[in-house]
Amino acid sequence: MSSEIIKELTLQVSTITEGVAALIIAIAVLEGVFRTLLVILQSFSPSDASSHEAKEDVRLRLGRWLALALEFLLAADILRTAVAPSWSEIGQLAAIATIRTALNFFLQMEIDRSEVRKTTAPDKPAG
Repeated sequence: MSSEIIKELTLQVSTITEGVAALIIAIAVLEGVFRTLLVILQSFSPSDASSHEAKEDVRLRLGRWLALALEFLLAADILRTAVAPSWSEIGQLAAIATIRTALNFFLQMEIDRSEVRKTTAPDKPAG
């Protein structure tokens, strides 16, 4: 009886974890839309020359949020598979984990490259 309770509790935690990931994604999209609108409005200003950096900042912030959501989704998948693992479910989890890890890896590489570009970029003269 207690193993059934643990299984049910684990499934509930998994569902909650997926909900947290969905909430993170929703917040990320709202922030991305808001920041994009600000970039668009600022692009009409004749004195703004940093439009490219602002767009990249929006993209990277969205990417960071999505990377966090991917971690939560992976955790939910692990919890769900831990309850009643079959070889098929273990294989699916391995494939999902590999894809999500690769996405996070490449996203982190892009974020790191952006940070290096920002810190090594020469100061632009005031125009």
